[in-house]
Amino acid sequence: MGQGGEMDWQRHIEVNPAVLTGKPVVKGTRLTVEFMLRLLAQGWTEAEILRNYPGLTHEQILACMAYAQARLSEEKVYATAG
Repeated sequence: MGQGGEMDWQRHIEVNPAVLTGKPVVKGTRLTVEFMLRLLAQGWTEAEILRNYPGLTHEQILACMAYAQARLSEEKVYATAG
């Protein structure tokens, strides 16, 4: 964990243009953050993910969610007249 109890996702997530055209992946795998979030959104439990992908860890799953949260917190929303 990082400062203030935040997940230090940088230890577990990498963006490398040579791996899956630069999509963020769990380090050492070809599993994208997007794929992991899709599994969670479909209702997969952490136990199911770890059973189906035995190389993953609890920390890596948390890092995927922390990465997504960090990216979303950077988003800016602009109101437009409709």
